[in-house]
This record gives sequence, structure tokens and C-alpha cells, in this order.
Amino acid sequence: MDSIIILCDGAYPTEPYPLYLLESAEAVVCCDGALEKFAQHFPGRMPLAVVGDMDSLPEDLKKQYSEVLFHETEQDYNDLTKAMRWVLREHPEAEEIVILGATGLREDHTIGNLGLLMEYTRMFDLGDRKVSMVSDYGTAFAITDTCDLHLGEGRRFSLFSADNSLRITSKGLQWPLDGVVFDAWWKATLNRTTEPIVSLTFNHPSSALVMVD
Repeated sequence: MDSIIILCDGAYPTEPYPLYLLESAEAVVCCDGALEKFAQHFPGRMPLAVVGDMDSLPEDLKKQYSEVLFHETEQDYNDLTKAMRWVLREHPEAEEIVILGATGLREDHTIGNLGLLMEYTRMFDLGDRKVSMVSDYGTAFAITDTCDLHLGEGRRFSLFSADNSLRITSKGLQWPLDGVVFDAWWKATLNRTTEPIVSLTFNHPSSALVMVD
């Protein structure tokens, strides 16, 4: 299959775009607690898999979906990372992975999950695979080197990096990133695209998080 949705147990999507992604998904993998919401919205639809430690699943759902449950007991990684690992292992042919429901409800989960997008570029061999996190408020994805982003003109744009040795020059943003030192999270936030294509030039390969809406 070409694309897979990972549904997390955060704020369930309500806006048209993320709902469209979920409703039209070729396949859905649920982090264990998200199965309850998935079953309520899609009665009778079987997810591709339910991955996690199963500590938040009611017994009736465990029985009903037993054939697609993949119980992972280790606690070193959260359920999103377990689901991501399962998808990459079982469906390496997937060209796109879209994560929904990973934000909202708890700020600590939101920050942690957004940070994981950058971490996944180091943890996994993603190759040319597209991995993004979509919510009611925008889309987030990681980049690792010089690139051209086809985002469209007039979109809100923020960039985050934990690498204070990284320097980025930019074209197509209202406030260029040239000279920004990434020693605080807010340094490259609340920007806006001024051209259809945003060009970013890194001084060395590194991980950065882009958020657009």
C-alpha cells in the first residue's frame, strides 16, 4: 500500500482536511487508546493494526479486535513510536505515513510527539518516505538538509531546531532565517511564506521541524 494513517489518542480531528485523510485512508493503524474513538466513528471498519501496551483498552474492544492487536510490553518508547516502528517493519513499501490525533488534550504529549518527528529521522531509515503530523490547526514535518518546500504563498510558517550550531539561509519567507541562532524554541516561529516555494539552505545536515497552516 502507498500510504498509512497512524491514529493517536489525542484530540480527534474535527476539521475537513484531517477528517478527509482519515475517512479516505487506505489503511489505519491505531495506537491502542485511539481504537475506542476509531470504533465509535467507524463502526464495523477494521484497522490494519492496533499497536501498544493495551493498558487503556476496554476488554470488550480487546476481544472484538483481537485479530489485529499487536501487544508491545516494553516501556522505553511511547505508543506512537511503537506504531511507527510496526508500520516501517511490516509495510516498508508505504511511501507516506500521516499521523493524526497526536496533539491536543495534553501539552506534554503534544510537545513530545512533535519532537519525535525530528527524532524519527535519526531512529529510522526513512529514505524518501514522507512522514507528517496533521491536526485541525496545521501540518508538521521534519527536514534534515537543504531543500525546497512547495508550500504555497501566504501560509503561516514556523521552524524549530535543537541544534544551536545549525545555520539556515532562506528564500520565500517574510522574515529570512539568515543569522538565526537556534538556542531557543521561539527563534524561527510565527513567520509567513511570501512565495510558492520556500528554499532553505543548511550549513550542515541536521534535524529541524517545520509547521505550516
